Amino acid sequence: MMSGEVSFLKTTVSNPATSPSLTDALVTTVSTKASAVLALLKNATVEFKSGELVNMSFANSFGAEDMVLTDIILKNKLPIEIFSLDTGRLPTETYDLMAQTEAHYNTKLNVYFPQASTVEFYVKNHGINAFYESIALRKDCCHMRKVEPLQRALKGKAAWVTGMRTAQATTRSSLPVREFDEGNQLEKFNPLSDWTEQEVWAYIRLHQVPYSALHDQFYPSIGCAPCTRAVAMGEDVRAGRWWWEDPTSKECGLHVKK
Repeated sequence: MMSGEVSFLKTTVSNPATSPSLTDALVTTVSTKASAVLALLKNATVEFKSGELVNMSFANSFGAEDMVLTDIILKNKLPIEIFSLDTGRLPTETYDLMAQTEAHYNTKLNVYFPQASTVEFYVKNHGINAFYESIALRKDCCHMRKVEPLQRALKGKAAWVTGMRTAQATTRSSLPVREFDEGNQLEKFNPLSDWTEQEVWAYIRLHQVPYSALHDQFYPSIGCAPCTRAVAMGEDVRAGRWWWEDPTSKECGLHVKK
């Protein structure tokens, strides 16, 4: 285990951030913001409708924010495709939530995988955990496991939806609700851009939305198992992602602007 890495063994203390006090003010704010998200997505489905199909997708990585959007999309029967990326290195809890989501909402998700030959070449030439050795090798791993499958998932789409929030990281300090994704050449919607962590969890509690068991174990941001650790109280919500790198450059490549 690398220095600084935290085991996925469960702690006995539950993360208080996942159970905020549901004050009247917070409930009202969340209700107002959720209505705005629904209106935004409804308008987007009209704008990007092509014939009988809506040419837009939502990328669900099974974090808390993505589960909020999943709930809004599926409960309101919005015609937005939901897909996920299985990197091959996800925590067991993420797979559990994937199955729970399909059962809870009576739906089937589209799942994209990395190209097997690319992964085999990387492991053979660099090693199974080479992403710890340099930022370049880490980014290569993220590209083959996340970026390339995302590009396939978005091929032919006119727009996509993400669960990113401005407050999540310094790399997301300027995050509009809508922007043009130059890297993928399509429109990109970030409906939860101005939501706080407290508001996300209030929505989850109010609407009984399924979520990853890791969130209760101080994992506010969850990616691949080898690159995710728990965070301490008061640490940045993405401090547990690629914790050995500079926070100003910690992104996997899915949301990097060109």
